[in-house]
Amino acid sequence: MFITPSICINAIERVDTAKVYDLDEVVVVAQPKESVKLRKQPLSSIVFTENELKTLNVKDMAQLSYYVPSMSIPAYGSRLTSSTYVRGIGSRSGNPAVGVYSDNIPLVNKSLFNRHFYQIDRVDVLRGPQGTLYGVNTEGGLMRVYSKNPMNYQGTDMRLSLATGMQSDVEIAHYHRPSDTFAFSTAAFYSGQKGFFDNTFLNEKADLGNEFGGKTRLVWMPTKEWNIDFTTDYQYVNQNGFPYGEYDSESKHFNEPQTTILNGYKRQMVNSGLHVTYTTPSLLIASTTSYQYLYDQMVMDQDYLPEDYLRLEQRQKMNALTQELSLRSRGESVWNHASGVFFSKEWLKTNGPVYFGEAMNNMILGNMGMPQAMASILNISDNNVPGVFRTPQWNVGVYHESNISLFERLTLTLGLRYDYQKVAIEYNSQSMFTLSGKGTMMMPGPGGQMMQIPIDFTSKFVSDFSGNTDKGYSELLPKFALTYDLGSGSNVYAVVSKGFRAGGYNIQMFSDIFSSEQREIGKGFAAMAKGDMTVEHTAEDYQKVEETITYKPETSWNYELGTHLNLFGGKLHADAAVYYMRVRDLQLSVMAGDYGYGRQMINAGRSSSCGVELTLRGTAIENRLTWAATYGYTHSQLLDYKDNQVPFIPSHTFSGMFDYRVGKFTLGLNVAGNGETYWDADNDYRQNLYAVLGAHAMLDFGVVKLNVWGRNLTDTKYNTMLVNSSIDGTSRSFAQQGNPLQVGADVILNF
Repeated sequence: MFITPSICINAIERVDTAKVYDLDEVVVVAQPKESVKLRKQPLSSIVFTENELKTLNVKDMAQLSYYVPSMSIPAYGSRLTSSTYVRGIGSRSGNPAVGVYSDNIPLVNKSLFNRHFYQIDRVDVLRGPQGTLYGVNTEGGLMRVYSKNPMNYQGTDMRLSLATGMQSDVEIAHYHRPSDTFAFSTAAFYSGQKGFFDNTFLNEKADLGNEFGGKTRLVWMPTKEWNIDFTTDYQYVNQNGFPYGEYDSESKHFNEPQTTILNGYKRQMVNSGLHVTYTTPSLLIASTTSYQYLYDQMVMDQDYLPEDYLRLEQRQKMNALTQELSLRSRGESVWNHASGVFFSKEWLKTNGPVYFGEAMNNMILGNMGMPQAMASILNISDNNVPGVFRTPQWNVGVYHESNISLFERLTLTLGLRYDYQKVAIEYNSQSMFTLSGKGTMMMPGPGGQMMQIPIDFTSKFVSDFSGNTDKGYSELLPKFALTYDLGSGSNVYAVVSKGFRAGGYNIQMFSDIFSSEQREIGKGFAAMAKGDMTVEHTAEDYQKVEETITYKPETSWNYELGTHLNLFGGKLHADAAVYYMRVRDLQLSVMAGDYGYGRQMINAGRSSSCGVELTLRGTAIENRLTWAATYGYTHSQLLDYKDNQVPFIPSHTFSGMFDYRVGKFTLGLNVAGNGETYWDADNDYRQNLYAVLGAHAMLDFGVVKLNVWGRNLTDTKYNTMLVNSSIDGTSRSFAQQGNPLQVGADVILNF
């Protein structure tokens, strides 16, 4: 998309790096569902090639999103969170608004999304609902990531990188094709950093991290009709995370993190898939089978203060299977079509205890409403909310899409998908603590005289919720579009499509439920001086629990006009779109409860989004200068909540890139930024417009390349996330700061 790629067509032939190409024609990627080239389809899309990812120094989805109009994936502090916002929809928790496919494998859990990019051949980003072909949770769009294919590319690649923040990266990969029918590749990486932010309370780096992984791909073509493609990918990460420090919104001053414990995240994940295709002169039949595994652990100080109020531990273990069968036409004819069936099953177990510390226990005692003399001799200990949650879900979809040539240049697209999503929860959660009292109290005795009453007891409090429930959601997802061919690879289009995001359950809400229960009991805790207390729950209590933890699906309609233009003999590519989205039962991520025990998903009613997107790319000065620019404007409004702006959605997204090449030397500049972004539904807290500047200088000696680069060269200060908390009775803001200025150098070897 940005820098014209130097892409390997076969083992020895390479394309001219100075010319702008139609990327659909240069990067050949087998699409099991689409017979029409990407820029000829009625949708907004953008393509990044391997060389572009290297030049922009992109290593994950969050960094890539800066160069996609109307898209934002903030860096929230760990690989766990990959919140994606597109065209005014998205969320930090719950189901994703954007789907991710890796080598034709649909990733079923968003905890798998945020991974290290390496040995990538191409990334496609499709904006707007993609539900007709890709189903549930692609309401905002779709990201497709493709690894290098050893059938098309052979050789050994190495990359070594060092940068400030004690960042180091190593990659090595080998691609081999021993025969015309078989090829394989294997690759591995390590990436680590000491970090930029200090936890001044613990005297530790708050963003130190290490990760490594490897992947293998086997491609066998026993005949010209059959293609059997197996891939498996493993990644491990261990990082200190969530470096939130107190932030003064007026002075714009950031404090370093000061948490009681060191926040962190560990993850192991495996993604394996078998993709089999059979081709005839007119049809392509494809089967994709995958197995996905996730095991992770998160530890977070949720009050962000040096005082010990509360902390959360969360462990997830997931196994998932997917199966898809598709049939599509080959080539471009009067009728191009794609049909298929899809099935997925996910088993997820979450162990998520919340622990309350001394500061919280003292606050609870102070809120019991008992005399101060009695409160002073009481103590709460072992205060925690353990919980084990099993949340299996499965999805089945049946779809068809036709592209029908009505006239010489006019094409009608009709698509329809039926999706059924079943979500369930089995929960076993408790609230427990020990209340003890030791000392004496002055109390009225016979005749009104004050007497000293000895107090000495230890009692346990237990409240338990155990149960299960499930919900089923079904949706029809239509698509209607008209595309008019302007000639020379240009077109205009109009599309109407529907998106769907599944409902689910807020497991973190149990901490808030128990907290509310304790406050309602209030002075009844005094009865614990006489013995243990066990809270009994009624059917009405369980009904309230189900209503509290459940959130409904979100649906949307997208209306879009757009164009793909090839101008000046292909030296300028322009893509533009205007859209309007209407969202029902908007899923919004908010802080749970009075004390903020975590995030919960709520349905915030209706919202609307309208916007403009523009992408330009081209060459100049006899093809020595390559350039690109993107811009997106999004106006996203909560229609049922004060008409405020939807939080977490940048009003503007923009980027620019310029590379000038003279012989073996290339000098480049890039800039990217976001406009005003609100952090809460009340629109009280926001990040103003900001931009970060980058640059690189590359020497290309063929086998060896040296690339020196810099990020955020102006050392711009900005928030990637902000939360407000009143846990200690004082309203405070805590923010994660964007990374400061960083410079580094890469050595790349290809032989």
